[in-house]
Amino acid sequence: MQRELAEREAANAPTRWYARDDHSFLLKVVQPALAGLMDGSVSTLAPIFAAAFATQRPHVAFVVGLSAAVGAGISMAFAEGLSDTGELTGRGHPVVRGAITGIATFIGGVLHTLPFLMSNLSAALYLAYLVVGFELIAIAFIRYRYFKMNFMLSVLQVVVGGALVFLAGVLIGSH
Repeated sequence: MQRELAEREAANAPTRWYARDDHSFLLKVVQPALAGLMDGSVSTLAPIFAAAFATQRPHVAFVVGLSAAVGAGISMAFAEGLSDTGELTGRGHPVVRGAITGIATFIGGVLHTLPFLMSNLSAALYLAYLVVGFELIAIAFIRYRYFKMNFMLSVLQVVVGGALVFLAGVLIGSH
């Protein structure tokens, strides 16, 4: 009986080690990156679109978006890095987590800012809408792929959150 149990445990050891590595990767890399991508993609929507609608100048929206992406990236990097040492939670080194979160936040914020380099506001807005849609679907897919969430529910949750922030920016910029 003891021998059978030991053999079973030995046979399952690589699987458990792999699962532990998977869990560690989720905690140390995917979760900080996803939090950053979500924050950057959503939190920068309001200032960018408010600036675009208020000024009708794509360059202004670009400058506002770039500054929001940089500021959010720095803020999220420090927030994640200072949230815990990682020793008790197993979430990894705070500097690495902070860097991952900060970079992902910047990427999430700057992607839908880049269309405002175009001089035509209408074209920039339409391209930015497409980029935002792509970002939100990518976030939903990451949640589905790594956290086993229902894809359609994840899309709904992410799109509703993004839409609320987008509408806030449009309403504020239109008045």
